[in-house]
Amino acid sequence: MNAGLLDGLNAEQLAAVTLPQESALILAGAGSGKTRVLTTRMAWLIQTGRVTPMGVLAVTFTNKAAREMLARLSALLPINTRGMWVGTFHGLCHRLLRTHAQEARLPAQFQILDGQDQLSAIKRLMRAQQVDETRYPARQTQQFINAQKEAGQRPAQVEAFDARTRALRDLYVGYEAQCQKEGVVDFAELLLRSVELLRSNEVLRLHYRARFIHILVDEFQDTNRLQYQWLKLLAAPEHAVFAVGDDDQSIYGFRGAEVGNMRDFEREFALERVIRLEQNYRSFGNILDAANALIRHNQGRLGKNLWTRAGAGQPVRVYEAFNDGEEARFVVEEARALMAEGLPLSQIALLYRSNAQSRVLEHALFAAGIGYRVYGGQRFFERLEIKQAMAYLRLAAHGEEEGAFLRVVNFPPRGVGTRSLELLQSTAREQGSSLYQAARQSTLTGKAGAGMSAFLACIERLKEAASALPLAELVATLLQESGLLAHYRADREGADRVENLEELVAAAASFEHESELSDLQAFLSHASLESGEHEAAPGLDALQLMTVHAAKGLEFQAVFVCGLEEGLFPHENALTQSDGLEEERRLMYVAITRARDRLYLTRAQSRMLHGQVRYGLRSRFIDEIPPALCRWLSPSAKSSMPRRLLNQPTGDLPQPAVQAVSPAPALGLPFFMGQAVRHEKFGYGVVLQCEGGGGDARVQVNFRDVGVKWLALGYARLVAQ
Repeated sequence: MNAGLLDGLNAEQLAAVTLPQESALILAGAGSGKTRVLTTRMAWLIQTGRVTPMGVLAVTFTNKAAREMLARLSALLPINTRGMWVGTFHGLCHRLLRTHAQEARLPAQFQILDGQDQLSAIKRLMRAQQVDETRYPARQTQQFINAQKEAGQRPAQVEAFDARTRALRDLYVGYEAQCQKEGVVDFAELLLRSVELLRSNEVLRLHYRARFIHILVDEFQDTNRLQYQWLKLLAAPEHAVFAVGDDDQSIYGFRGAEVGNMRDFEREFALERVIRLEQNYRSFGNILDAANALIRHNQGRLGKNLWTRAGAGQPVRVYEAFNDGEEARFVVEEARALMAEGLPLSQIALLYRSNAQSRVLEHALFAAGIGYRVYGGQRFFERLEIKQAMAYLRLAAHGEEEGAFLRVVNFPPRGVGTRSLELLQSTAREQGSSLYQAARQSTLTGKAGAGMSAFLACIERLKEAASALPLAELVATLLQESGLLAHYRADREGADRVENLEELVAAAASFEHESELSDLQAFLSHASLESGEHEAAPGLDALQLMTVHAAKGLEFQAVFVCGLEEGLFPHENALTQSDGLEEERRLMYVAITRARDRLYLTRAQSRMLHGQVRYGLRSRFIDEIPPALCRWLSPSAKSSMPRRLLNQPTGDLPQPAVQAVSPAPALGLPFFMGQAVRHEKFGYGVVLQCEGGGGDARVQVNFRDVGVKWLALGYARLVAQ
C-alpha cells in the first residue's frame, strides 16, 4: 500500500476518503480540497482492493474536470485509467447509448446535436409546418422542449391547459419525429433516453448495478431531477454513492439544477453520515468570515462554517462611487497598484452580475492601457468555420442529416439559392425522403443544378475518403475539396478562420478515443460534447472580466465584485421568484470565495445601464457583512476622482485622498449611505455621507437636479424613498 496516499489529509478529508462501503454526503466548502478528496477516495478504493478500476463510476460536470481527475488518479496509482467510466452526465449517457443503441431504439451511427444545431433543426421544423416564428420564437420553443425532457416528460405527458402550450407540445411531437427520422439526438435526449433505457430494461439495469459498486458524483448541488433519477437507477441499495457538493454554491437554478436533491439524497438513501469539509486552503480569514456571515441569512441550509489557519489577512474593502465611471476608475487605479506590487494581471478578476456592466469597465481599462480579457469567449467547436467543416464531416459519416446538409449545401457559394432549396424540401416531404436523397434525384437545372451536382460529388468523394484515410488526412482533404480553405484565404479578414481550420487538422491528428466507433464517428461525438466547455483564450497576461456565474470553480489573488446595488445584485428578477433571493445570495457567496488575498466590493450611486441612468440603493449583501470585517471607502468630498487606496493595515489610512467611514447604520441615524431620498425643494437624490448625531446630525446628498448639498437633519425635512 502506498503509505503516502493519505499523507497531508486533514481529519475530515481522511474520514471521507476512508469511508466504508456506504452512501454518504460530503458537504465540501469552497477551497476545501474536494477534488483531492474525490481522486484520493477513488485511489484508496482501488489500492485497497475494494473495487477494480472498471467497477468505479465517477460523474463530473465538465470534461475538463474529468480529465483532471483521471490525470490525478494516474499520478497516485500505477494503473491504466483508459476505459474507466469517468466523465460528464452527457458523456457517460452517450457511452451507454452507443453501447446499447439497438435497445435504446437508435441507429448505430446516431449523431449528437449541439445547442446551435438543435436550434437550426427546430427552425427547419417550424418552416415545414408553417409555424409563425413571431408568435412561437424558435429559441423559446427549444427551451420548452429541453425543459420537458429535463423534467422526464415526452409529449404525451405534457399537460396543456392553454392554446400556446398545446402548440408547443405539437412542435415537440414534430421535433421528436424529425430527430428519429434523421438519427440524431440532442443533449437533453442523451440523458432522457438513458433513463428510459435503464428504467425499462431490467437486464441492463441489473448488469450496470452489478458492475458499478462505487459511484462518485462531483458538484452534486448542480444536478437536476433527471440526472438524480439516472443516478438512482444505477445505484443498488447495497452500493455506495459518494456525493460531493455544497448547497451554498448552488447557482444554476435557471438551468434546472435542484439544490433540494441534496436533502432528498440524504433522506432517500438513509445516510448515516454527512461529512463537512470546512477547512479552507484558499482564502484568508476575513474573506471567509464575510462569506459565512452572508450565507447565514439563507434558510434551510445543510450548514457549515469555513475557517482557515492562514490568519485574518486584510479587511474587505468597500467602495461607494458617485457613478459607474468613478467605480471603473477606482478599479483601474487599484489594479495599477496591484501590478506595481508584482501581482500578475491574470490574478486579478473583475466580477459582475450582468454582462451589460462590462462596457464601462472595459472602456476604463482600455483607456488606461491595461490588458484585459472577457472570460468565456466563443468556443473552438462553436466558431462558424469549424461548424462548417464539421458539417462536411457529418455528411461524410451520415449523408441523411438535414441540418448539416443545409448548413453547407451553398457554402462556399455554389448558386444553390433559397428558392431551389425550398423546391428540394418540398420534394423531400412528398417522397418521405431526406434532402440528400431528394437532391440525388433532383432535376434542378442551370447554375443551381450545376452547383448541386458539384456539392453531391464532393460529399461522395468525402465518403470514400472517410473509409480509406486516417482522420487527420480526411479533415485536410475536406478542407481542400469543400473549398473552405480557398474561400477564407481569399477573404482579406479570413486569416484567423484559416488558422482555426488548420488547427482542426491538428485536433484530428491528436485525437484519441476508447470505443468501438470509427475515428470519424468518435471525433464527431467528441466535438459535440466538447462544445459545452469554455475557458479563457491563451495569450498575454491579462486582467480577467467575467460574470459571477462564469467565475464558479476559479480563484484569484485579488477580486473586485462590482455593481453591488439593489436590483442589479441581487438582480431585480430574482426578487419575484421562489428562492430567487437565496440563489442570488449563494451567487454572492461564490463571488466572495473566489478571492484568496484581497476582496473589493464596489457600488455606484448612479449607473448608466440599458441606456438609462439608474439610482440604486446599496445592495443588502454589503449590509449583511459585519462592519468589523470591512474598510469602508468613499470619494473625497472635494474631488469627484477617487485616488488610490494605499494597501496599509487598518487604521493607517492616509488622508485626505480617500476617506474611511463607518457604514451609516452604525451611526444611529435615520438615513444611510446609498439611500434614495426626496427633499421638497431639491427633489430626488442619494445619500453620500452621514456624520454627527442628535441636533448636530447632517447628511451629504447628491441631488439629481441640483448636485451635492449638505443638509442639517433637524431642519431639512428629508424623506426616505
